[in-house]
Amino acid sequence: MQNHDRPRERLVRLGAWALSTQELLSLLIGSGTSAVSADDIAHALLDRYASLIDMAGRDVAELQNVAGMGQAKSAALCAAFELAHRIQAEPFVDRTSVTSPAVLARLLAPRMRHLRKETFVVVLLNAANQIMRHTSVSEGSLNAVMIHPRDVFRLAIAESAAAIIVVHNHPSGNTEPSSEDITITRQLVEAGRIVDIRVLDHIIIAGDDYTSFVERRLM
Repeated sequence: MQNHDRPRERLVRLGAWALSTQELLSLLIGSGTSAVSADDIAHALLDRYASLIDMAGRDVAELQNVAGMGQAKSAALCAAFELAHRIQAEPFVDRTSVTSPAVLARLLAPRMRHLRKETFVVVLLNAANQIMRHTSVSEGSLNAVMIHPRDVFRLAIAESAAAIIVVHNHPSGNTEPSSEDITITRQLVEAGRIVDIRVLDHIIIAGDDYTSFVERRLM
């Protein structure tokens, strides 16, 4: 593997958004052991806990149940999760208002255009359509990534969001929505009606271009 393809070098060159969750975890873990690499340990953590939300709720002793995770590595992960929680908890002084799909596309495209995997991001908005936070909820190989309404609205309910916008990338550069994209959007809209949280749009980022489901009248 060439240096610029390693997670650390790719993060420096492209930014943290260009790395998969597994790669980010491997950077936090640091080095592996004689038996397993840091990447193998990261994969084992994601496989055991299924989601970052579940993993973030574990203490040092629980994280050490994964092979290769000693006390130091477990403590580093716990510290990282706590820092992320504190950042999210800080009040926003100047929240970005989403007045059009183009506003959100301009905000997220620089961070998503270099992603190698399809990644779904949920943007949480307050009643004034201001961004409260945005977070990645799913990633996977091209045309194989899945997103479940439960994961999306669990975040929205926990943050008391009034509405959400779903954003995901097409690494192929094709802005055309797939049949799976349309099906997922319909599922999210229906789930949003049930929990009384509006789904305002689904935006596909493809390089420097984007597609808005609202502008295309697909929802």
